Amino acid sequence: MYGRERWERIENEILAKEATHSIQSKGRKYEEKECDMRTCFQRDRDRIIHSKSFRRLKHKTHVFIAPEGDHYRTRLTHTLEVAQIGRTIARGLALNEDLVEAIALGHDLGHTPFGHTGEAVLNDLNPKGFRHNLHSLRVVDYLEHKGNRPGLNLTWEVRDGIRNHSGEFKAHTLEGEIIKIADRIAYINHDIDDAIRAHVLKLEDIPREYLEILGESHSDRIDTMIGSIIESSQSMEKIQMDERVGEATLDLRTYMFDHVYYNTTVKSEDQKVRIILEQIYNYYKANMDKLPNEFLIHGENELSDDDRITDYIAGMTDRFAIHCWKDLFMPRYWSTM
Repeated sequence: MYGRERWERIENEILAKEATHSIQSKGRKYEEKECDMRTCFQRDRDRIIHSKSFRRLKHKTHVFIAPEGDHYRTRLTHTLEVAQIGRTIARGLALNEDLVEAIALGHDLGHTPFGHTGEAVLNDLNPKGFRHNLHSLRVVDYLEHKGNRPGLNLTWEVRDGIRNHSGEFKAHTLEGEIIKIADRIAYINHDIDDAIRAHVLKLEDIPREYLEILGESHSDRIDTMIGSIIESSQSMEKIQMDERVGEATLDLRTYMFDHVYYNTTVKSEDQKVRIILEQIYNYYKANMDKLPNEFLIHGENELSDDDRITDYIAGMTDRFAIHCWKDLFMPRYWSTM
């Protein structure tokens, strides 16, 4: 018996009846022969890991722009932490870990350079707006390539989880719901760690009532949140924390927005980022023929100039965006000084 068939049988034996079994997937846009060794969700995970957009995450800001130090989170390390938290929750509830991991690894592929500041700039510049979760879906559906076809041809369930991991969107699988809450657990906790490292925050600044419920340390807080989810989601009606832990988590998130995400030190580089991205955007808007050829010749003839420019800029890493700006606007002599 090949690996895929054996694992599909194992899923039927060990997963909860509410889990998304790989053999029951709604399939792919383009029909493909099944892999002998891997289930469809394992295959999706591997396609994401091997994509160019996944590799670029290591040079994309999460919160702190151009930090001095090697230990601040990037978009890639955030993604890996979401995957770890998501898999732990899935295992505790006997849901499909492979599906959770695939969604986690793909959920931020569409994020811009310079974190949410970059997202806000593109949202302002593109008349249609910009949402990173929707652009992540565009990345896996079109901008990445598998062979001669656009996109990675991922399963419906992985695509649904990527699209619906953020904001008011709601996933149609329990595994997709896990990623939405795992994303929040990851960024709240690792952003506390980074904020303390950056001297923006001290642990003793955080209201005691939150820490008494959630825990003093990074690992204690994550354990509390995950344990609450596993305990409170046994009915499988939804993925949720108990009321006490859930309220403390929301309060801590609000505290982080007030004291870290909107902190003047953290936001000090935002205006520079806005200038860089706005000038790049406006340059290509006036000089579409200068846009890289791959963004001009692809088959979506209905695509607007704004969308083509957005595709290009959203895929940039922080350092590539800076290099692009220097190349377009800084005299070459100055750039060598």
